[in-house]
Amino acid sequence: MTPPAVSARDWDITVFGATGFVGRLCAAYLAAHAPREVRIAVAGRSREKLAAVAAELGREVGVVVADTGDPAALARMAASTRVVLTTVGPYVRYGEPVVRACVEQGADYLDLTGEPAFVDRIIAEYDEAARARGVLVVPCCGFDSIPTDLGVLWTTRALPRDRPLTICGYMQGRGRFSGGTLASALGVLASPPPRKSRSGGSTGARKRAAAIHYQRALGRWGLPLPTIDPMIARRSARLRGDYGPDFSYAHYIALPRIYHVGLALAGAGALVGAAKIGPLRRMLTRMNPPGSGPSPEVRAKSWFKVTFVGRAGDDPPVVAEVSGGDPGYDETAKMAGETALLLVLQRDMCKSTGGVSTTAAACGELLIDRLQAAGLRFAVKQGGE
Repeated sequence: MTPPAVSARDWDITVFGATGFVGRLCAAYLAAHAPREVRIAVAGRSREKLAAVAAELGREVGVVVADTGDPAALARMAASTRVVLTTVGPYVRYGEPVVRACVEQGADYLDLTGEPAFVDRIIAEYDEAARARGVLVVPCCGFDSIPTDLGVLWTTRALPRDRPLTICGYMQGRGRFSGGTLASALGVLASPPPRKSRSGGSTGARKRAAAIHYQRALGRWGLPLPTIDPMIARRSARLRGDYGPDFSYAHYIALPRIYHVGLALAGAGALVGAAKIGPLRRMLTRMNPPGSGPSPEVRAKSWFKVTFVGRAGDDPPVVAEVSGGDPGYDETAKMAGETALLLVLQRDMCKSTGGVSTTAAACGELLIDRLQAAGLRFAVKQGGE
């Protein structure tokens, strides 16, 4: 069974969840940067709110009413567009119906999730069907996990790939959570981890044991950062097959002093505890309700930098870096928007033609080029071929 012809579709990119904080930013980015021939639609539950968003965008966009609890409406949305970019989370609760509709209707799917349980679920349930239909399902197209995923790819390009590769990533930055991001994070922390991740581990892509350590190349302490990013980097290594005969990756937050490590551990412990206690979790959600987020002034002062220290065998290290502005919102909208535009404008050049993929595996070098042109910085600071 083949998907509907591209010419039969009304829209090229549909932003689902466009009335939310991040969805509105994604829609605004696409409206400002997509070529005029790219047809954009905004989608969500309220036609009235969607019309208000559309009126702000400065170009003609479509309005599509759809709800995660209405499979028929999701099917109509997916059948009417080439790419669905969904910002509706927590994805473990609301994401799967959108994936199902996209796979069944032949629309490529993108999201901003950082939820390991959700990614594992869609790999298990939809990878085979998506491959058979020629549909690309690409989760984690925002700050989780593009800087890490493409930063690892960028680092491997500076290393000889005929030897085992070991890469560690160190994240630094400044920013604030939106209500939706906080709700998703609390949901992840409150849920038990998946028993066995399908996102990463495989022959030739190993999970590296992470421990607190001092990284001399950065002059920083590395504290293991339990995000989805390492899982995505390892899945990219498996899908691409060109990260050397053996590959491992570990992910850290970089902190200047050892006492900062203690403070970070205490704060993380408190957040995990709050996530598991219902009244505290609800209180935090009420204080930062979904739909709210940091102001443009706050976002203008936010930034991120991920530094990668890579080695091929026992060779001297290569130090590479990916950096940009506000990580969770402005740059996330840019990352997701450019990924969506790539799937519309350069789909025939992608390495992956279908399945549950990653940005590095599906369109890595192409997307690096687009993001560099859009202002994200990729650099090799030390060593490299």
